[in-house]
Amino acid sequence: MVKVGKKIVKFRVLILILGFLLLIPSALGYFKTRVNYDILYYLPDNIDTMKGQDILMNDFGKGAFALEVVEGMSTKEVTDVKKKIEKVDGVADVIWYDSLADLSIPINALPNKIKDVFQKDDATLMAIFFNDTTSADATMDAITQIRKVTNKQCYLSSMSSVVTDIKAISEKETPMYVLIAAVLTSIVLALCTNCWILPIFFMLSIGMAIMYNMGTNYFLGEISYITKALSAVLQLGVTMDYSIFLWHSYQENQERFPNDKERAMAHAISNTFSSVLGSSVTTVAGFIALCFMSFTLGKDLGIVMAKGVVLGVIGCVTILPSFILIFDKQIEKTSHRSLIPKMEKTSHFVINHYKTFVVVFLVLLIPAIWGYTKAEVYYNLDATLPKYLDSIKSNEKLSKTFDMNATHMVLADADLPAKEAKEMLNEMSDVKGVKFALGLDSLLGAAVPRDIVPSELTDKLKQGDWQLILIQSEYKAATNEVNKQCTELNKIIKKHDRSAMLIGEAPCTKDLITITDKDFKVVSAISIIAIFIIIAFVFKSVSLPVILVAVIEFAIFINLGIPYFTGTKMPFIASIVIGTIQLGATVDYAILMTTRYKKERCKGKVKKEAIYIALSSSISSVIVSGLGFFAATFGVGLYSDIDMISALCSLMARGAIISMITVIFILPSALMVFDKLICATTKEMNLKKIEAKKNASANA
Repeated sequence: MVKVGKKIVKFRVLILILGFLLLIPSALGYFKTRVNYDILYYLPDNIDTMKGQDILMNDFGKGAFALEVVEGMSTKEVTDVKKKIEKVDGVADVIWYDSLADLSIPINALPNKIKDVFQKDDATLMAIFFNDTTSADATMDAITQIRKVTNKQCYLSSMSSVVTDIKAISEKETPMYVLIAAVLTSIVLALCTNCWILPIFFMLSIGMAIMYNMGTNYFLGEISYITKALSAVLQLGVTMDYSIFLWHSYQENQERFPNDKERAMAHAISNTFSSVLGSSVTTVAGFIALCFMSFTLGKDLGIVMAKGVVLGVIGCVTILPSFILIFDKQIEKTSHRSLIPKMEKTSHFVINHYKTFVVVFLVLLIPAIWGYTKAEVYYNLDATLPKYLDSIKSNEKLSKTFDMNATHMVLADADLPAKEAKEMLNEMSDVKGVKFALGLDSLLGAAVPRDIVPSELTDKLKQGDWQLILIQSEYKAATNEVNKQCTELNKIIKKHDRSAMLIGEAPCTKDLITITDKDFKVVSAISIIAIFIIIAFVFKSVSLPVILVAVIEFAIFINLGIPYFTGTKMPFIASIVIGTIQLGATVDYAILMTTRYKKERCKGKVKKEAIYIALSSSISSVIVSGLGFFAATFGVGLYSDIDMISALCSLMARGAIISMITVIFILPSALMVFDKLICATTKEMNLKKIEAKKNASANA
């Protein structure tokens, strides 16, 4: 690898030129990559709720669904609003009172159940169907246009409205995420390294790798807004370690080759690549584990981040060395003494009191696991969005005025006998929390003769092999009440029609709860097993993987257990991705320290001395890495108005600090306790052979 390092050093100017040129296609790819703002889109295709969505699109030409609350308008004014909405590109159908009967017929002539759907005091309600899916560009454009053509007396409530608002916030905030992370991380690095401007080159090289990663997302077709928002910040936090390793190695090699910086850098590149290969592979494995989720948002984030780590390693050993050598004079002029003090006293304290830290570990383990298993999560995607958003105001207006929240849809057999269909509608209407169940057969009662039902309404509710039934619930999506309601509704529709499907936000969210609960167990198991195998291979040990993974898992238990004791609910995705990210990203700290411990032990150092050297030599790097990861995520957590982004970043920031403390205090203590076991179960650490080799060398 030294030869490769020499080539990189020799062609450093060309590498930088090429690196900057590659930013052009990367930028084009970045802007051309579509972003998906609908979390429910990532549910598996083979479940009824998603199959039903496809049928709704293919047979009815309808995708998204919305409810428009109109206040304080006359019948004529509401009619004008409806006509304006119908003319908006992307709107498929609008169902209102005049869809059921001619406006000359008073609304009071309709059955009370139907009348109450469309009228409440001075407010009226209309249902809007869109040509495309919830998060399709055409639907979001239609939402924006509807808001423009209607006035402040109109409130558009739907998942598509929420998604449109999330898009607006995300597009505004995402550039700030990167800026905040870069500035705060640069401050940490400037203070903790020995050069004021060095962080600029760290940020430039990592930033270029981030752009390559974001640009190559074009080949994935589209990415989630969560992936877009988090990937840059995560890549910065995770791959910054590699830049720190390179810089420290370069400084060490300058002492070996004091008058030859190019040679020192070539060896630094070789050493860094060898050092970060094992740690980067564990990080990649952690992200790849996310790809095994049935909820494919994990695959989306996992692929992008695994790719980002690989590009980060490549950038670290090519672009960063080029920057450092080209700007060597400027770096030397701005050098200073690191503000991190020498940690010999801390290292001695940890080693001398290792039994105390083992006791601390055992005492904290039980409440940590308890909190970890009992912490609550939320699935309601709009519950924590800012109250000033139009979609949130509209949802509250719908709930307050009409006592409505979630909207379900049933796709039933078009040839279902009228008697059977009416029985099904009546049974669904009687389910607790159901405001109404509206279908063709609910309109054909004694009060509304069959011949006055307009054919255009029939066409809206019946297409091909399917008929559409609308169900309005008093309950909000993702609540226990609505989940129970969906279960009861499913039983009813399956009793009358085995092929019928219940679809909509609430049924999808219910599926999301079931699927992600299973995903959590699968991803955790795969990430632990994968990282265990990699560590076992790297260290050629049976015991070290157990110790290292146990230490980091302990830190994860504490991090994800804290919300239980503080009474805080986490976004559902946190319980899945945080553990994997924290394990994959912060196990680097443990690998760094353990590598040095094994090296010193193999040299014949006694247990206590070897662990002291390992801790004292790596503690500064662990602190810088931990604080850097903290800085990259903490600021974003404070800034973001999207709670899912804010909560994930806050958890990662806290996790970085907890992992850093755990590696500094708990890992050395574990090495002290299990030293004999480690030596007995690790290749090249046979104490008798090491002692014999040491004696033979001394006698010679």
